[in-house]
Amino acid sequence: QVQLVESGGGLVQAGGSLRLSCTYSGRTTSSDVMGWFRQAPGKEREFVAAISRSSGNTYYGDSVEGQFTVSRDNAKNTVYLRVNSLKPEDTAVYYCAAGVALSPLPNMFAYWGRGTQVTVSS
Repeated sequence: QVQLVESGGGLVQAGGSLRLSCTYSGRTTSSDVMGWFRQAPGKEREFVAAISRSSGNTYYGDSVEGQFTVSRDNAKNTVYLRVNSLKPEDTAVYYCAAGVALSPLPNMFAYWGRGTQVTVSS
């Protein structure tokens, strides 16, 4: 099993930024890719970004590319999502997940954290 814990969410004004963190533990050797998803109220889960822990290669969802940045610090067993220029429509619960491919499909990720709330005010 892989355990994932997100942190860093909060309430911010439009135009602000946050750095979300996902700390992982457990048997992660077969789950090289760490992904970020979000789910807004009344909407389906949406792929945000993913990163390979080994290579550092990244993949972004169309809706956030250029706005968000995913990075990793393997020494800290942590993956980050920098969310910039936040808009009210970015309000969502942000989840991290562990999987095996740089893919936008939730089914490619077997392990999930409980999420961290990001709320952007007008």
